[in-house]
Amino acid sequence: MGHITRRTLLAGTAGAVTAPAVSTATAAAADTTTVTSAGRQAAGLNPVLRTDLVTRVTPRNNWLVTAVAIQYGHPIDLPGAVIPPSAFEVKATVGGQTAARTVTRVYSNSAAEVDDRARPGRPGDRLIVELDPNDANARAAGTDPLPLDRAYSVRQVADVRAPGGEPVLKAGPFASRNDDVITPVVDRFTAGSFTDSAGFELDFRLYQPEGYVRDPQTRTRYPLVVTLHGGGEVADNNMTQLTSNRVAVTFATPQRQRRNPAFVLSPQIPLPRPMDGPDGTDWTDAKVQAALSELIDTFVGEHSRNIDRSRLYLVGLSSGGRGIYSLLAKRPDVFAAALPTAGWGDAATMDRITHIPIWADHSVDDPVVPYREGRFGNPGTWTLMNALETAGARVVRAEWANDLPKAQFEARSRALLRQARATHSHVLFTSYTPGTTPVNPHLAWGQTYENDVVIDWLFEQSRPRSG
Repeated sequence: MGHITRRTLLAGTAGAVTAPAVSTATAAAADTTTVTSAGRQAAGLNPVLRTDLVTRVTPRNNWLVTAVAIQYGHPIDLPGAVIPPSAFEVKATVGGQTAARTVTRVYSNSAAEVDDRARPGRPGDRLIVELDPNDANARAAGTDPLPLDRAYSVRQVADVRAPGGEPVLKAGPFASRNDDVITPVVDRFTAGSFTDSAGFELDFRLYQPEGYVRDPQTRTRYPLVVTLHGGGEVADNNMTQLTSNRVAVTFATPQRQRRNPAFVLSPQIPLPRPMDGPDGTDWTDAKVQAALSELIDTFVGEHSRNIDRSRLYLVGLSSGGRGIYSLLAKRPDVFAAALPTAGWGDAATMDRITHIPIWADHSVDDPVVPYREGRFGNPGTWTLMNALETAGARVVRAEWANDLPKAQFEARSRALLRQARATHSHVLFTSYTPGTTPVNPHLAWGQTYENDVVIDWLFEQSRPRSG
C-alpha cells in the first residue's frame, strides 16, 4: 500500500502479506507422467511441490514457528493410520545457528494450517508437521522479524505406511526448504502508512471485516478497535505491533470476527523513537499523538458510511496503556471504552474521563511499570483508579492469580463484571497476585486479550449518539 495522505486514506482489501511462492521439489518428482495417482501413492511416490512455515502469534511467547506444511502433488489418505513424529527431521537456521526442531505431530490436511483437534487431520494434499512451541529456536522474531525464507529444512527419514503396511510416502536423502511463511490472521492485515498535516508519518496495519471487503458499498456500520503497542514494538518494520503480545490479532481472529465484526487499526511508532512526551513515553510524544489523532479522525471520516462513531475503542499495553490514559483525557468525547493494561498516567486528568467505561489490569509486582508508582513521575494503575474514584467514578476491583486456567480466569472476570453491573459501575480493575504472571510480572496482558468476558464487555460499550 502506498503512502496515504490525510485527505485520502485508502480502503484497500484484506490480503496476504507474504512473499511470492517458489515451488520446491524432491527427487521423488522425477518423470511420473505414466504413473496413475493411485499407483504413485501405492508405490510411495508423491512429489513435493512446496514447503511452507506456519507461524502463530501466541499470548505470552509472541511469534513462533509452530509447523511446517508440505504440499504434495497428490492427496494423502491414511484412514486409521498414525504418522510417527520420528518420520520427519526438521532443522532451523536462525541467527546463524542451525539446530533441530522437535516434531510433535504429523497428519494430512487439505490446507496449510494447524488442526487443533485432539485427533487432527483429514485427507488432503498437505502434510502438517507440528513443532514444539517450547523449542529454544521456535521464535519467528526478536525486535524485528527474523529472516525465515529458506531458514527451515525438512526431510522424511522413515517411510510413511498405510495400516496394511504398503508405503504411502517413501523416505529419501533430500530435504525441502521453506520458501513461504504463513501467519494466520496477521496475513489478513493490509500494510499502509499515514502522513499527517505536519508531515509526520505513522505506519499502520489494518484489518477490514469480511462483510465490508465483500461489499464496500454496504451501509453496515462496524466498530473500530485502535491498538496501541508497547515500547518494545517501536520499530520500522510495520509488523511487530501485530506479532508481539497478540493485541491486534485477538480482534481479527475468525472466531472473534464472527462474534464482533470490526475494523482493527494498529499503528506503529517509528524509529528513531520520539521521546518528547511529558513523561518520556512514545504515545504521549506531541508529534506521535497528533499524528495518531489525525489518523483516527481521517480513517473514520473516509469510512464514515461504515464506521460506527459511537463504538470507537482504545486497547493498549504498557506505554500503550499510558497513551490510552493521555488520549482519553485529551479527547474525552470520542471513545466508547478502553482496555489499558500495565499502564500509567496523570492522576490530575482522571476527572475528565470518569464517564468512560474502562477495564484496566496490572500485576501487583510489575517491576517495569510499578503498580502504584508508575513511571517517569506519573503513577501506575492502582493510583489512577483511586484518582478516578476520588473524581466520582465508581470502581469495582478484584485480585486473582494471572496463571489460572482460562475457564477459572474468565469465571473470576465474570464475577467482577456481575459486581460492576449490580453497582452500576463502568470502571473495572483487575490486579494480579504477585508471583503469578508468567514469564515476567510486567507481561500482565498474557490472558487479557484471550479473555472472552473482557472482550465481550468491550464490544457492548457505546457512546450516546450525538444529534
